[in-house]
Amino acid sequence: MGIVRKTKGVTTILKFFNQKGEATSVVHLIDLLKDKMNKTTVYRILDRLEHDGIIHSFNGKDGLKWYAKSIGCSADQHLDEHPHFQCTKCDKVECLPVEVKIPTIKNHKIDSTNILLLGKCEACSD
Repeated sequence: MGIVRKTKGVTTILKFFNQKGEATSVVHLIDLLKDKMNKTTVYRILDRLEHDGIIHSFNGKDGLKWYAKSIGCSADQHLDEHPHFQCTKCDKVECLPVEVKIPTIKNHKIDSTNILLLGKCEACSD
């Protein structure tokens, strides 16, 4: 796709991710934007933004898809091979700035990874 058209919907979702600064579930995003656009539009925009390297997705503990802003990615190169942490008490999800070495496997090409660590976040572990 390459160039992201700045439609009202795209601008709304980009503004959300730029201000929020943390991961959010697709269910929460659809609920938050239900007065501005339908869920099909939300999914279509998320797919386009992910393809263009602006955001990335991963599966949370309940199988829900989560999205977060990408750093240093483009449509040609996705660098989001990092683990995510989800709090089992408050459900907060965060990208962990930890480098993970993905092994090379003979006769296989790995396109993506999904590493989710579960536990209690700093606020909930007291």
